[in-house]
Amino acid sequence: MNLLRMTESTKRIALRLATAAVMLGFYADGLPARQAQDETARYFAQDSNAQDSSRGTGDSLAADKRNREEELREREQEKKDQEQERIDRMQELYDDGRDYLDEGKYGDAAKKFSELAQMAGPQTDAALYWEAYASNKLGKRDVALESIADLKKRFPQSRWKKDAEALEIEIRQGSGHPVNPDSQSDDDLKILALQGIMNSDPSKGIPMVEKYLSGPATPKEKSKALFLLVQSGSPQAQEMLAKIARGQSNPDLQRKAVEYLGMTGGKNSGRLLAEIYAGTSDQDVKRAVLRAYLMSGDREDVVALAKKETNEALKHEAIRTLGMMGDREDLQNLYLSDPSVDTKKEVLQALFLSGDSARLSELAVSEKNPELRKAAIRNLGLMGAKDPALQSIYARETDRNVKEEIINAYFLGGNASALVAIAKSEKDPELKKVAVSKLSLMNSKEGNEYLMELLQK
Repeated sequence: MNLLRMTESTKRIALRLATAAVMLGFYADGLPARQAQDETARYFAQDSNAQDSSRGTGDSLAADKRNREEELREREQEKKDQEQERIDRMQELYDDGRDYLDEGKYGDAAKKFSELAQMAGPQTDAALYWEAYASNKLGKRDVALESIADLKKRFPQSRWKKDAEALEIEIRQGSGHPVNPDSQSDDDLKILALQGIMNSDPSKGIPMVEKYLSGPATPKEKSKALFLLVQSGSPQAQEMLAKIARGQSNPDLQRKAVEYLGMTGGKNSGRLLAEIYAGTSDQDVKRAVLRAYLMSGDREDVVALAKKETNEALKHEAIRTLGMMGDREDLQNLYLSDPSVDTKKEVLQALFLSGDSARLSELAVSEKNPELRKAAIRNLGLMGAKDPALQSIYARETDRNVKEEIINAYFLGGNASALVAIAKSEKDPELKKVAVSKLSLMNSKEGNEYLMELLQK
C-alpha cells in the first residue's frame, strides 16, 4: 500500500494505523514497522512542503494582485491628472484670450483662441467665434469669415451661432480696409449713450441694450451693457436679465447674467438661480450659480447642494463656497454625516477657508483616519501652525507619517521655534533630519542659530 496514492481522508486513517503499528512493533498492511514509519515521515514531509508551497503561492498571488490593483489605480489617476491638466490648459487659453480682447491685443487673442480651437474641447465653438472677432479687428476679414464658416458647419446648434452671424454681417458690410488694433473704439461712447437712455426712458433703452448684446462687441463692453439692466429697477430690465441668465444668449453672457443675479439678491433671484441650476447640464453655469449664491449670501441653497449634488466636482465646489461664507456649523454637520473621505477632506479645506482653527485642532486630535488627520494638520499649518494642540499631538504620536505632517505644518506656518524644539528633542534620526532640512529653508533667526550650533559640534 502506497500512502501517497491515497485520498486525503484515507491517508489520515492510514497514518494513524501506521503510527500505532510502529508504537506496538507490529506490521501495518504488510509493511514492516520501520517502513511504515518511513512512509509516514515521507507523507508528512510532502504534505508539509505542499502546504508551504501553497502558502507561498497564495502569498505571491495576493502580492501580485495588490501590485496589479495599485498599478491600475496609478494608471487611472494618471489619466485623471492628464485630463485635468488638459481642462486647465483650455480654461487658461480661454481666460487669456478674453483678457487680451479686453486689452485690445487682438493678435495675442487670436493666437490663444486658435490654439484652443485646435484642442477640440467643449469651448471650441466659443474659440472659433472669438478667433473670428479678433481676426476682424486685425483687418483679416477672410480669416474671420473662415472661422465663422467653420463654427456654423461644425456646430449648427451652438449658442454662439447668432453672435457669429451678427459678426458675419458686420464683416461683409465693412469696407475691407485694414483696421488699426490700437485705434479708439466708439464702444465706450455707445455704452454712455445706452446708460443715458436707460436712465431717462427704460422702455426705449432696453431694446437698444438687447440689440447691443446681440452684436459683435468685446466681452468687457457687453458686460457693461448687461450691468445697465442690473442697475435699472424696471420690471422689463429684470425680465431681460432673467432671459439671458436662463440661457437665451451665448454662454459667456449667461454666466455673467447669473452672477449679476447674485448681486441683486432677493427671493425672486434665489428662485431663478435654483431653477437655472436644476435646468442646466453646463457645469460652468452651475459654478456661476454657486458664485451668485456666495454674493447673495444664500446659505440654505448651498447647503442643500453640498448634501445632494451627485457630481463630485460640483459638490466640492459647494462645500468650498460654504467655507467662504463662514458657515462653520453646517460644515461640521456635513463632516459628521457624510461617510466619504474625499468629502471630508473638502470639508477640512472649507474649515480652513472659514478660519475655524478650533475645529481643525479637534479633528487633528480625534480623527481616527490618518489621512484625514494629516489633512487637518496641514490646514492648521497653512493657518499659522501656532496651535498648541500640534505640540501635544506630536509628543504622543506613534505614526511617523503624521509626525512628518506636523513638521511640515510648522514649516508652512513659519514656526521655527517649534521646529528647533523638535530637532533638539527628537530621538528618531530621520525625523530630526526632516526638521533640520525645513529649518535650512526658512532663514529664520532662531533656526539659523540652531544650525550654527550643529556646525560647531
